[in-house]
Amino acid sequence: MDVHDKIDELIALVESARSMPMSASCIVNRAEVLALLDDVRALLPAELAHAEELIAARDAVVDDGRREYDRIMAEAEVDQARLVSKTEVVKAAELEAERLIMAARNECEGMRQETDAYVDGKLANFEIALNKTLSTVHRGRERIRGRHELAELADPGYDADPLPQH
Repeated sequence: MDVHDKIDELIALVESARSMPMSASCIVNRAEVLALLDDVRALLPAELAHAEELIAARDAVVDDGRREYDRIMAEAEVDQARLVSKTEVVKAAELEAERLIMAARNECEGMRQETDAYVDGKLANFEIALNKTLSTVHRGRERIRGRHELAELADPGYDADPLPQH
């Protein structure tokens, strides 16, 4: 079960909650809501760890691309240094070296773009999950505040903070 499933459970719980007469407020089981919020809290570190793994994987792929680029560049420079004379062979070698350099740059850029797109997609999904969680928590807190306000209206002596003051 992931964060999305827990958020869906919270939404379903709130949507199916009994409505208060002549009010937008509803009655929800505090223990159920708190249990689901605890489950979401427990799942978030796993989601964060997964996002960090994705970023680390992206960095590793980019580093591999850079190493491959450096290797190809070193090979091209070695090839170029061997062909010192001013003949047609040198001209052909210079063209081939330039082609290898451009191919390496294009390959590295392509790998970087693919990696960035993949990580961006994963982070976007994670951002959506976090936003849904925050929205659900906000709605839950608003409903709780609404219940306290209803209780105060119904009983002017109602104490929203039942803890004794020291």
